[in-house]
Parts: sequence; C-alpha cells; structure tokens
Amino acid sequence: MGDYVKSIIRFDNVSLSFGNRKILEKISFEVKKGDTMVILGPSGAGKSSILKVLLGLWKPQSGNVWVYDKDITIMDEFNLNEIRKNIGVVFQGNALFDSMTVGENIAFFLREHNRKSSEEIAKRVSECLSFVNLEGIEDLYPEELSGGMKKRVAIARAIAFKPDILLYDEPTTGIDPINVKSILELIKKIQREGATSIVVTHDVYNAIQVGNMFTVIEEGKLVASGSIKDILKINTSFIKEFFAEILSVKDSELEIFKK
Repeated sequence: MGDYVKSIIRFDNVSLSFGNRKILEKISFEVKKGDTMVILGPSGAGKSSILKVLLGLWKPQSGNVWVYDKDITIMDEFNLNEIRKNIGVVFQGNALFDSMTVGENIAFFLREHNRKSSEEIAKRVSECLSFVNLEGIEDLYPEELSGGMKKRVAIARAIAFKPDILLYDEPTTGIDPINVKSILELIKKIQREGATSIVVTHDVYNAIQVGNMFTVIEEGKLVASGSIKDILKINTSFIKEFFAEILSVKDSELEIFKK
C-alpha cells in the first residue's frame, strides 16, 4: 500500500463521435502523478482528440474523464476553467500570437492565471526563457524565430504558471533533428521538475525517449496501454508493424531496455 500512487488523470470507457464518424471508442487509461504518458498511433487514429476531451473542449457521448478525482464530463465552463488552470499545453502549431513579442506571449497566461506585479511577471518570463535556453529574446517576435525556437517558446509559455499537468501535441513534428533532440531534453527536464505529462506523437523512437507509460490507439480504439516492454510483447500484426523501427534494434542497443 505504501507504493500506491494516485491517478491524476483517468479515462474510463470514453467514446466520441461526430455524426456517424467514430473518433474514439471505449478508450480507458490512467496517468499517475509524475508519469509521462505517451499516446501513440498512426495519423488520424484519434490521438489529439484525447487532448481535446481532456481539456473539456469536446464532450464524449459516453464514458468519464477524471482529473484530480473530478469528472470533467459533467462540469460547466466555470469549473472546467478551474481545472484548466492546472494544465499547460504545447500545441502542435505552437499557437504563438504573431502580434506579441516573445515576452508578451509567455506573460499572456501568467496574467490570466496569476495576480502578479509587472516585475514578478518579467522575472518569471526571464526564468522560463532561461529554462528553455533562449535567454534575452523577450523583445523578438515569433516571425523572427526558427521553428525550433518557436517550439521552445511555446514550452516556456506552457510552464510559465507552473502547471501540475503538461500536454504536448506532436511536439517534434516539422523540426530538424538537432532541435528534436533539444525538445526531447526539455521534456525530460520538465519531468525531473515533477510534472505529470501526456505526449501525443506518431514518432515511436522519440516517444520512448521521454515516456515511461504508453497508450497505443488505432482508428480510435485502444490497442494497448502499459510500459513499452509490456506493449512490445503483444504479438499482433499492428504492434509488429507500428513498432518495427525499435523491434529491429537489438535489446542491448536500445536505451529503454537499460532502464
């Protein structure tokens, strides 16, 4: 009993449809405090839909979503906003405001979530930029940044108000290999700070660099959920094909088997 860790997030038989199109079908998984859960699956599998349901942007037709032991599927907008104050999001397209400087972008949610003085906000912005190794760019605009820099600014904005939960939607898509490594290191750095995270990606190799738990979906249906070692033991054609990149590597050469 002493090792029991409480779930921060729990999906319980969640189904979501738009008209006749099924997006998610009876999805169940849980994320415990301090975990990094990676949602894996091919493009169009419904991965990003899970994040939208978790944020209360989409209401499932059936099932329940628990965050901090509260069922968000029955919440009104006011109570949903209270939950969202504990969640930072790194969007796939970064979602930076083009008309705002980097500093203003990072400060935006600080002003929304906290009652801080201008000096305190400026200090926190500086801290967050330092954390993502982008010191001194507060006065630049997003159009002046590279793709990798924009992603790091998006991460700085997401962590600015010190959320308990971080959501990443395809954080390495469209970024060159050097910046991919930098982003993965940042995610791991945030893990060490104690955040509970969900990472949505289709990139298996990047996923195993950051995740300790994994949920695999195909066409909106749950294929498997658990550790990567447990998932790789599943003998189905989909698992073999989807994880072919790492199954072809010798166990002794793969970092996940050394953990």
